[in-house]
Amino acid sequence: MTTNDDAGRGSIPRWADFFGAGLSPVPLVLILRGVAPDEAVAAARTAWGAGVRLVEVTQESPSGLPALEAVVRAAEGRLPVGAGTVTTPERLRRAVDAGAEFGVAPGLDPDTVAEADRLGVPFLPGVSSPTEAGRALRLGVTTVKAFPANVLGPAWVSAMAGPFPELRVVATGGVNARNAAEYLRAGAVGVGVGRSATEGGALPGLLRTL
Repeated sequence: MTTNDDAGRGSIPRWADFFGAGLSPVPLVLILRGVAPDEAVAAARTAWGAGVRLVEVTQESPSGLPALEAVVRAAEGRLPVGAGTVTTPERLRRAVDAGAEFGVAPGLDPDTVAEADRLGVPFLPGVSSPTEAGRALRLGVTTVKAFPANVLGPAWVSAMAGPFPELRVVATGGVNARNAAEYLRAGAVGVGVGRSATEGGALPGLLRTL
């Protein structure tokens, strides 16, 4: 992946295409949080085997960077691996150096969005209000993470389509097999779920609901 300044700048319009392509086979992002590298790789392989294309390894814990590096190696360049909980430009740069091909954040930080643009790395910032959604669109970001989805609810997703028809939403936070389909019916283009979705043979059942 090219990350020099000249090649990266101006990449925001292409982010929607990246996430659209990543979510079109299976509208799901697997989120790996606070897990050891070997556990992260096992969960990622289960997801990939089921057709999931987007795997996110969060970066708020000490295990985050080693787990990200391990999953990147396991992907062998065939599928994009992203970094989650990317709350600062510095954290984004560390993740990209470790091989991350996209970033995800719980909130909307304009400086981190700008750094992702500079690096040419697709970025999925979190929003939880019309004000934040409007700010994301003014920054050029059309695909966002609705977080925390279990607090906002599916009705929030459908309501946002009125004033912001160009906004694409990935619902994350408290999403599981019982409610994932509700967010998709409300208009979300995808959902984010945790590692528990890959345990005990749960993933096929979840995917059947999508």
